Amino acid sequence: MIASTGFMFLGFVVFFLSHSCTTTIASIITPRFPSSILRPELISSSKGQVVYESKYFTQTLDHFNFQPQGYQTFQQRYLINDKYWGGAKNNAPIFVYTGNEGDIEWFAQNTGFMIDTAPHFKALLVFIEHRFYGKSIPFGGDTDVAYSNATTLGYLSSTQALADYATLIIDLKKNLTAEDSPVLVLGGSYGGMLAAWFRLKYPHIAMGALASSAPILNFEGITSPYSFNDIITQDFRGVSENCYKVIKGSWKQMEKTAQKPSGLEQLRKSFRICKNYITIDSLVNWLYTALVYTAMTDYPTQSNFLNPLPAYPVKQMCKAVEDPMVGNDTFAKLYGAANIYYNYSGNAKCFDLNDNSDPHGLDEWTWQACTEMIMPTNGNNEESIFPPSQWQYSERASSCKMVFGIEPRPNWITTEFGGHDIRRVLKRFGSNIIFFNGLRDPWSGGGVLESISKSIVAIVAKEGAHHVDLRFSTEEDPEWLRQARKREIKIISKWLQQYYHDLD
Repeated sequence: MIASTGFMFLGFVVFFLSHSCTTTIASIITPRFPSSILRPELISSSKGQVVYESKYFTQTLDHFNFQPQGYQTFQQRYLINDKYWGGAKNNAPIFVYTGNEGDIEWFAQNTGFMIDTAPHFKALLVFIEHRFYGKSIPFGGDTDVAYSNATTLGYLSSTQALADYATLIIDLKKNLTAEDSPVLVLGGSYGGMLAAWFRLKYPHIAMGALASSAPILNFEGITSPYSFNDIITQDFRGVSENCYKVIKGSWKQMEKTAQKPSGLEQLRKSFRICKNYITIDSLVNWLYTALVYTAMTDYPTQSNFLNPLPAYPVKQMCKAVEDPMVGNDTFAKLYGAANIYYNYSGNAKCFDLNDNSDPHGLDEWTWQACTEMIMPTNGNNEESIFPPSQWQYSERASSCKMVFGIEPRPNWITTEFGGHDIRRVLKRFGSNIIFFNGLRDPWSGGGVLESISKSIVAIVAKEGAHHVDLRFSTEEDPEWLRQARKREIKIISKWLQQYYHDLD
């Protein structure tokens, strides 16, 4: 079962605070100039093929200051596949995945677009892990030190991560004698945001970017805080008005039940919660997580990205809600829906609401959600499938102050990368970016949904979910998904043709 973490993706839906702030201070490590070192490991893709070799790069801790502590280094992991690469002599392209807020193996195992298209483009494939995630941990790889307090976590930011990618790519191309090979950066969700920003910030390194489900506009003053849950509401309401009404009406019923003397025990039994103490908040959060992540991953084929799920899981949830076998028992209906997300495999006998496991290493998104990634998503109007609520920045700020002792910077991302009046700004000063968004994805509300110029192109799929275009292709893929990928390939091919023309 996936724990209810606060990753954006994903990065990042429910805001959880699970860190303790201590005052461990790391010792200074002797500075070393970044260079590639090899520690071979083999990483399997989700299709079972052993396709990636794991390597490590000696990365600089702080790219933007010249204070002594910033010259420390750490080992940054990246995965590489050269099976289809046309080679440096042919200036064959290099496709780089800009790693998300988690273990890079997980993203490589679930990002099939690169391996599916590598033979066509004769591309070298590289997945770079984001600092402070997976095995790319500064301060000697010691998470107890790296995650200890704001002094060490202060080196975890999107700008530092982008500089990591730039440094690593330059060094890798030099080592491969592939300085003239074009680089395309790709990413989904937060990784898609990083891909788009990388193209804008480092155009001399990447000739183009594919940014899938990248909510670069999901910041205060640009996108409504009601957008995220409005889309989830429409996802369920579009399948069945009755399904929507049952779920919408269940929250008050649960609250009333919880207030009764034996109410929590009744809820525990209704939802097959393991025999441990529960609260109404923990139960609501558990159900909220299931609904949100199912809407995000409402893929047209079976998947195992967050949890094992059937094709079109929102439809399957509503089918469970409307199962005539459960009669008018609202909690049985809601349990059936949650069971689609948490127990599609049928192996779970009960559910542990206290399970805080983090199998994909996503926890440190909490720090990013407390500093620069202030993405309002929890507003709910009267029509929402969730209880009405308002986005309150002050609540986020006070929580972050309590946990980390720092004040968020809600306007930093738009200061650093832009976002306001994006069409006017990027029409003249940006190029070669594909923005893919599926309208069933709640993050699409903060995405670029209209093309800005001939080379900054928006591909919008009405039935698409979260970065569905980057998933492995299957024979069951619907035609709209096949066409979206064909269009992406066509655009990238054109960019490469222009690059080689200019190179000649």
